[in-house]
Amino acid sequence: MTHMLDEFAATAKRSIDAMKKAAEQARRDHAAAELVRHMLLTTRKFADHGKEKAVEAVVADWLGAWHFKRGDWPEIAAEMETLTGAFYDYCADPSETTDHAVRATWQKLKAVHDTNERTLEDQMAWRSDCAHGWWGEVSPAPKGYRDHDTRRAMTPFWTKGCPPECLG
Repeated sequence: MTHMLDEFAATAKRSIDAMKKAAEQARRDHAAAELVRHMLLTTRKFADHGKEKAVEAVVADWLGAWHFKRGDWPEIAAEMETLTGAFYDYCADPSETTDHAVRATWQKLKAVHDTNERTLEDQMAWRSDCAHGWWGEVSPAPKGYRDHDTRRAMTPFWTKGCPPECLG
């Protein structure tokens, strides 16, 4: 027979594991959605400059928000320009064709950018001035990513337990 404490503890562990997985997925999904929202907002802001100047302005804004210089990642900056151009075209004509182009260039950028250590969604959460605070509570930025933000979370919220004296 399983005793009550063991049963409750096992149930709690399963629930916490599911919550962690859901929180991590929610952070990835929300960071991606916010990056796309920012891309559309910023592209629309510069759209009247013409495509070439708008792309340059948006990429400069993007790199600035992430605290990068263009020369830090030349191959990634090139894909950022391509994606931004696709967003520009989408803003001018939001159609299935331009949506498909945005999706395709998003995947190309992810292919050259994403590694086992970071994704575009991580960069949005860990570097951006516009990062939502709860993202760091789920997946704290590694050292060096948010050094410009002294309020950043250092550990996931689920590691914040009760005071040691409560554990007996």
